[in-house]
Amino acid sequence: MPFTYMLLCADGSLYVGSTRDLGRRLYEHEIGEGATYTRRRRPVRLVWSEEHENVGLAFAREKQVQNWSRAKRLALIEQRYDELPALAKKDFDR
Repeated sequence: MPFTYMLLCADGSLYVGSTRDLGRRLYEHEIGEGATYTRRRRPVRLVWSEEHENVGLAFAREKQVQNWSRAKRLALIEQRYDELPALAKKDFDR
């Protein structure tokens, strides 16, 4: 089954990706054959994943989460789902 996943990189940044084979993809990231972004930020650690019915849904979710703020990504990782809607709202008064 396809997955959307998030990695915590050695520099503290978060990487979001999607794959058909999570175990294989994690191995690729670990040995430096994953994305260019993670290659320079190893070691990486899986902090969140979500299984999907098809690759299209996994990729769409990847793009959605990539556009989220760090605060919203951390809420997802920490399963603070009730906070996600508030974190999606923009502060237009700034």
